[in-house]
Formats: sequence, C-alpha cells, structure tokens
Amino acid sequence: MQKKERQDLIIEEVRVNRNVTSTYLAQKLNVSEDTIRRDLNELDKKGLVMKVHGGAVSTIQKLYHYNEEVIFNRDKKDTIAKKAGVLLKDGMVIIISGGTTNLMFAKQLPETLKATVYTYSLPIAMQLSDHPTVEVIFIGGKINKKSMVTVGIDVVQSLSQVMADICFIGVSSINELNGLTDEGYEVSLVKKAMIAASDKVVALATSNKLNIRQNYSVCGLEEINTLVTEIDANDSILQPYKNAGILIM
Repeated sequence: MQKKERQDLIIEEVRVNRNVTSTYLAQKLNVSEDTIRRDLNELDKKGLVMKVHGGAVSTIQKLYHYNEEVIFNRDKKDTIAKKAGVLLKDGMVIIISGGTTNLMFAKQLPETLKATVYTYSLPIAMQLSDHPTVEVIFIGGKINKKSMVTVGIDVVQSLSQVMADICFIGVSSINELNGLTDEGYEVSLVKKAMIAASDKVVALATSNKLNIRQNYSVCGLEEINTLVTEIDANDSILQPYKNAGILIM
C-alpha cells in the first residue's frame, strides 16, 4: 500500500470514528505502529488530523478533546443512548443538555435523521457537527469550564425563543420527593429553561443517579414524560417514578 493511500485511509478512519488509537490503525492497515506514528505526525502538521497520546482525533476536536476512555459507566450510557434513540423522528426540533450520557446519545443519532438540535454543550455540538442531516444550533454564553456548557442569562433568553418537540435532559440526580436536581445553580437555571421550551421531556439517567438529591432544583417529576435508564423497566427501584406517571424505558 502506498503512503498516500494509507494516509487517506487514516483520515477516513479518524473522520468516521473521531478518536482512533495507533494500535487500531496499525492492525487495520497491517503496518507497524511506528509507521502509523510517522503518518500521524505528517497529517497533524498538515492540519488533517490532530495527533494525541496513543492515536489521533478529528480536527473538529482541536477546540476540545473529550477522552472517551474516562467516561464512567460507558456501557450503561451506551445502553441508555440506544433505548432513547427510538424516540427520535425526522423533522423534530430537539434540545440536548450536557453530560457524558447525552454525549453518548448524540454520538449514536442515526445518520439518516433529519432534525434540528439545540445544545449548550460544546462537546455535543462538536460531536454533531459532522452529522450530514442534522442542523446544529449551539447556544452561546459564558462557558462553565468544569462541564463545558454555556450558562448565564444569554442562554436562558435564547432558550425562551425556542419551541422544541423534545428535550433530552441529563440527570445529575433524581428522587421521588425532589424530582430532578443539580449540583450547579447556573446549570439548573438553564435546564429549567430547556424544559420550559419543550413539549416533551426525556430524562437520561444511569441508575447511580436515582434516589439521590443535589442542592438546586430543576423540576418536579410531573414535568418529566419519560425516564430512560440502563436497568430493566420492571426493576422495583423505578416504581416510584412509574407511580408519578412517568414512562419508563
């Protein structure tokens, strides 16, 4: 295989997968890892990929590289993303909040989905930037550096002008008495605005977020239409949420 052909294949692998390791590329292309490292150095200098420790990421991630290897409960979040995907329909106006569960969900949006997505999450906006048929509207504002989302009055005001079909809201904590709560005051205000702007609210929560409480209220259970977790819908831990009239997936 000629170098030009090999490097073109590397670019395509990075574009499709966004984050690839040198080991994976070496096995895929049947060459040594040293050869791959030299290729990645050349492609990085040309601005065609971004070389990182152990591999490469898409150039769209130069602003912010999210290391998926450190996502906790990755398998659980992947299950939630697959479950939630059945709620999507062409033509929808969608709001997606931040968090790694929602990032996994955004990563798995069907390639043929035609929709408009509003998000205040920089990683999610970047993840969706390569989607061929999804229009992405990033809601600008002050960056919360811890969670890489925008917050503040500008974000809330922008959301007040949106009329969305569905909101996929990330969950920091949820319980029967307090509903949805969050650890950050500014983020809780933005989530309130997201919920107010949407006809339907879907909460995506790994089971470790159930039956706990944070300091700032987002909404009561009565404002949540659907709760998606990785556990079986008939698990007894979910009964209080069923009793509240929430559809469990």
